[in-house]
Amino acid sequence: MIKRALETVLKKAAAGYPVVTLTGPRQSGKTTLVRAAFPKYDYVSLEDPDQNAYAIEDPRGFLSQFKGKAILDEAQRAPSLFSYIQTIVDSSGDPGKYVLTGSQNFLLLQKISQTLAGRCSVLHLMPFCLSELETRKPFTLSKIGRTTPDPGRNSQRDLMDVLFTGFFPRIHDKGLEPMDWLANYYRTYVERDVRDIINIGDMESFGRFVRLCAGRNGQILNLSSLANDCGVTHTTVRRWISILEASFLVILLRPHFKNFNKRLIKSPKLYFLDTGLLCFLLKIRSPDDLRLHASRGGIFESFVISEIIKNILNRGKAPNIYFWRDSGGHEIDIIMEEDSGLIPIEIKSGQTVSGDFFSGIEYWRNLAGEKDAPAALVYGGDRSYQRTGSMVYSWSCL
Repeated sequence: MIKRALETVLKKAAAGYPVVTLTGPRQSGKTTLVRAAFPKYDYVSLEDPDQNAYAIEDPRGFLSQFKGKAILDEAQRAPSLFSYIQTIVDSSGDPGKYVLTGSQNFLLLQKISQTLAGRCSVLHLMPFCLSELETRKPFTLSKIGRTTPDPGRNSQRDLMDVLFTGFFPRIHDKGLEPMDWLANYYRTYVERDVRDIINIGDMESFGRFVRLCAGRNGQILNLSSLANDCGVTHTTVRRWISILEASFLVILLRPHFKNFNKRLIKSPKLYFLDTGLLCFLLKIRSPDDLRLHASRGGIFESFVISEIIKNILNRGKAPNIYFWRDSGGHEIDIIMEEDSGLIPIEIKSGQTVSGDFFSGIEYWRNLAGEKDAPAALVYGGDRSYQRTGSMVYSWSCL
C-alpha cells in the first residue's frame, strides 16, 4: 500500500473531534486509508443493501451494534443516522468516535452542517499525487517562488505517461490499462452516482455535456455557450456543473479580485482534476497522441493545478489559489495567497524555457508595484533553477 500524505492529518483530527468525515471522488482510496489508519475500528459499508436497510429502518439499533469506535463507509446513503450520531457523541464526548466517508460531497456536507457542526472535522482525499507515487515528501508550497527544490526530486517518469495515466489508485496498484479502467469508471459515475445525486432523464445529454466540458478545460466558463452547445437551459448547465464539482471531477478556479484599477474577468475557469480522465473524455488514446494534441497545454495546466490543490488538501487546509486576468488579456495562471502576500505562478507545458514565459509575471509585478515579489514558473522540462527574478520549477518536483 502506498502511504497517503493525509494519514497524519486524519489521525490528528480523530484525536480532537468526535466525528471525522473524509470525502473525495469515488475510487480515490478513502476506504483503504481509513481502514489502515484505524485498524481497531469496527467497519461497515452502507453500500451493503442489508446494512443500509438496517441503518435506515432502525438507526438506534444499527449504531448500538458498535461497542467501540466505528467507520461508516458511504455514510450519505443513510442520512437519518446523522441526528442519532449527534446525540451519541454529545453524551459520550469521545474523540474519534466515528469516521465517516462519502463520495458525494454536497449531500454529506449538507447533513453535517445541519447536525454535526462543531463536532466534526471534514477532510478531502483526492487520488494519488505525484509525490505519493514516488514515495517522497511533497513540495513545501510556502517556499514556492522563493527557493529551488532540494536536489534529487526529479522524476524518472515520462511526463506524457504521467498525464495520460492519471492518478486513480487502482490503476497504479493493479497495473491496469488506464483507458479501460477509466471507461468503466466514467460509465459507473454517469449511470449510478449522477442518478443518485439528481434525477437526470436524458443521460445522453449529460454525457455530451461532460465531454463538452472536457473540451473547454482550462478556459473561462461560459454557461450560455455551454448550454447552447448541449441543447439545454442555462439553469440546467449551472446545476450540472455543480454536480461535477460535488463529485470532485472538476474545479472552478475563481478569479482573484485585487483591482489594480483594471477591469478584471469575473467568471471562473474550468479544470478537470484528473488528467487521465480528461484524456479519456478527449478521446486521446496514447501518450504519443497526447504529445501532439492541441489540448496538451490545458491538460498540463490541469496537472499542475491539481497537484497544488492536492498538496493543500493533504495538509487539511482549504485551497487558496486563484487565477488573474484583465480585460486586456494579461493573465497569471495561478495567484496563490500566502500570509506573506500574493505569489504569481505561470504554467507552460514546453520543455524549453523562453523569455516570453515571464511576460505575464513581469506585467503583474509592475501593476502590483512589487517588482521583487516571489514568483514561479512551472514547466514541462527537467531542470529547476532561478531566472529573471523568478524560480523555474520542473513539473517533476511538485
